[in-house]
Amino acid sequence: MKIRFVTVGKTVENYLVEACSEYEKRIKKYVQYEQIVLRDIKNAASLGFDQVKEQEARMLEPYMAPSSYRIVLDEHGTEYTSVKFAEFLSKKMVSPGKDITFVIGGPYGLHPRILAMADCSLSLSKMTFSHQMVRLVFIEQLYRAFTIMRGEPYHHE
Repeated sequence: MKIRFVTVGKTVENYLVEACSEYEKRIKKYVQYEQIVLRDIKNAASLGFDQVKEQEARMLEPYMAPSSYRIVLDEHGTEYTSVKFAEFLSKKMVSPGKDITFVIGGPYGLHPRILAMADCSLSLSKMTFSHQMVRLVFIEQLYRAFTIMRGEPYHHE
């Protein structure tokens, strides 16, 4: 079982990079984990939102293979409490032969083609976060889910 986390564009704020790195290190104690950071679209400022999302979709498609359980983070996705997310993740992890791939698009969201390829979509909140901040929030929740599954004291109800 492997968890893959695919994002568009690198995180540039040092405080976010450091926090994400800390949680990634912690996650690797529980599961094989890989983060894949795809390059930002060049000249995105001169393109329309749809053009940017189309170019990002072309880069994301190879990571949307049906051999993996594909979960996109999208504002219209299902919201979970941390405990319910841990239960969801636990069920997906026991599915034979499938890794789990989480995908976060760029600042304009995901192209409808990528949304259609996903097995499910997940929303972290009804609030809007920068796509770089979402990475940290999600990675922390992923770590929290593992501690909940193991009955470790990180999560307090």
